[in-house]
Amino acid sequence: MNVKIALLLSFIFLMHESNAQKNISAIRGTWITNVASDALLSEDNIKATVKLCKQKGLNNIFVVVWNGGVTMYPSKVVESYIGIQQDSIYKGFDPIACIVKEGHKVGLKVHAWFEFGFSYAYKDSNSVWLQKFPHWIGRNVKKEPLQKNSFYWWNAMHPEVQNFINKLVVETITKYKFDGIQGDDRLPAMPAEGGYDDYTLALYKKETGLQAPADCRESKWLQWKANQLNKFGKNLYQLVKKNKPSCTVSWSPSIYPWSKEQYLQDWPTWLNEGYADYILPQCYRYDLKSYENLLKELKKQLKPTQLKKVFPGVLTSLGDGYLIKEDLLQQKIALNRKYGFEGECFFYFEFLKKINHIY
Repeated sequence: MNVKIALLLSFIFLMHESNAQKNISAIRGTWITNVASDALLSEDNIKATVKLCKQKGLNNIFVVVWNGGVTMYPSKVVESYIGIQQDSIYKGFDPIACIVKEGHKVGLKVHAWFEFGFSYAYKDSNSVWLQKFPHWIGRNVKKEPLQKNSFYWWNAMHPEVQNFINKLVVETITKYKFDGIQGDDRLPAMPAEGGYDDYTLALYKKETGLQAPADCRESKWLQWKANQLNKFGKNLYQLVKKNKPSCTVSWSPSIYPWSKEQYLQDWPTWLNEGYADYILPQCYRYDLKSYENLLKELKKQLKPTQLKKVFPGVLTSLGDGYLIKEDLLQQKIALNRKYGFEGECFFYFEFLKKINHIY
């Protein structure tokens, strides 16, 4: 009898997994930023933004809610920490409430994109976060504040830091009718050069009995740090599902294994262990050959059943003036289908204003 029950439960689980897989619709999306874009600056701009996304055949939009140490919406959580409720550029206006409402009106799924993740500042070494919470700051082997490519980072292992991000995510999904949340190459993430703050060194010694090596990428040390972020990602996934079961959790990391070697993002584990509804890897390559080589490698890293959960991120424009040519865009989309990827997400929204056709 016990064997029969076990087999029945296994069958039910597999059927549930199969049905869940069938219910995953192909992502055709774009990221909407607050940098080098006026998409969120007014109600009229937001209405034009969602209208254009719909016209171009998109079905999902990923809207920045957390950038530069502040939120785009009025946040009681952030205000309780640093006394700043919202990015001052939006004073008196809630662009997030507006875009969720307008996006749903035209049938778009709207996701809260926590763009800065565990990074608290960009090119601001004297951030208010640093002043108020100096013990949160990540440290490199020289004990200097952790920064990489002009981004300043918290210690992503610190429980107070993790608790803040958890509260911010819960606030966002309970305050607004988001269809999903997303972390990118900064959530869950931390530069591999980090981990040399007192808290993390003590935790590593306690859990392993070892002293952290000076080489930030020594294999055991690197994997241990990645595992800490894996635990955070799993806990955040479960927290989202507890508070809003219908809310999807997606991640947009860099390409593996570079993502792990540089930012401790061991995202194949996130897929394998079930705390990623979608992965949108940043396949940011300018030329077609490099892009195809990257897709080939990406497909090798995935189980056949995982292909329907992975949608390449395609670089289409940058604030420095880069704009993808329309024929190259079509060729990249065709390559995605060739290698079994059923959708994609474009970085970033502004290119839609300058291109005639996508789908």
